[in-house]
Amino acid sequence: MVLIHHNPDCGTSRNVLRIIKDAGYTPVVIDYLNEGWSKAQLLALFAAADLTPRSALRETKSPAKELGLLNKNVSDDILLEAMLEHPILVNRPIVCSPKGVKLCRPSEAVLDLLEQWPEGPYEKEEGELILDAKGNRPAN
Repeated sequence: MVLIHHNPDCGTSRNVLRIIKDAGYTPVVIDYLNEGWSKAQLLALFAAADLTPRSALRETKSPAKELGLLNKNVSDDILLEAMLEHPILVNRPIVCSPKGVKLCRPSEAVLDLLEQWPEGPYEKEEGELILDAKGNRPAN
């Protein structure tokens, strides 16, 4: 099973969801902006993905600045409480699969969590090639 915490308004999240589907999976899609988070859920996801509340904080296109959360002195507890109140503060997409849990930014990071990949060549929605004609990641 592959599960994605998805924001349909986010290009990266849309790319990740499309990669998962095009690889042949039928993911469980969690619209976290509408469903929200629980503290236990966030702590478990962060632990599994080796994230901290600070590293998972969405700094742009969120109220992080207005809420004073960009100050490095803000504690993890305060960040967590803010994330519970404002789900948009959690960076996305977070994907869970049998291979692990990861914040998939950039979107091609999801490939690390999938046993099978889409057929190449494969591009993101904005045209960037992430798999060549042989189905391999292009050399950087």
